[in-house]
Amino acid sequence: MKCNEEEMAVFKKCIAFLNDIGVQTSFRSIGDDSFLPGFLIENGMVVIDMDLLQYPGDILHEAGHIAVVPFADRSRLNEKAIIKRRDREAEEVMAIAWSYAACIHLMIDPSFVFHEDGYRGGSNSIMDSCSRNEYMGMFMLQSLGMATDNKEAARGASTPRMIKWLRE
Repeated sequence: MKCNEEEMAVFKKCIAFLNDIGVQTSFRSIGDDSFLPGFLIENGMVVIDMDLLQYPGDILHEAGHIAVVPFADRSRLNEKAIIKRRDREAEEVMAIAWSYAACIHLMIDPSFVFHEDGYRGGSNSIMDSCSRNEYMGMFMLQSLGMATDNKEAARGASTPRMIKWLRE
């Protein structure tokens, strides 16, 4: 991995957070079998290959995929299963919102996750929409009871606060 000390510190902070909330991480070689360089979702766990890792912030988005699926499906989740899920588009949007909420919770710059080379060039639009509490994924997280509703945002919170980090 080619990242500086600051990025490595933020990456370690993300890993500690994920392990604390119940999203397991492990480190090993994964080869070229993953959608994102250096990350693989396997049996509901984020597997990290430090030698292939290009964007350490992608860990929160990958963890978001695990977090937003129902508990009953989580242990069988892998990249191929994500693609075949009936609600995959909704879960993708929720994973984006979840990863933004994680950035705010961890007090890290969202551009760590929403880097220039990700999200098909839409990173700035996503961050802007999330910061204004207008992102569809936030509304979906709220509807599942994972995030506070818009009333809190109306009282001055910039974004809804996560109530639960893992879907039941």
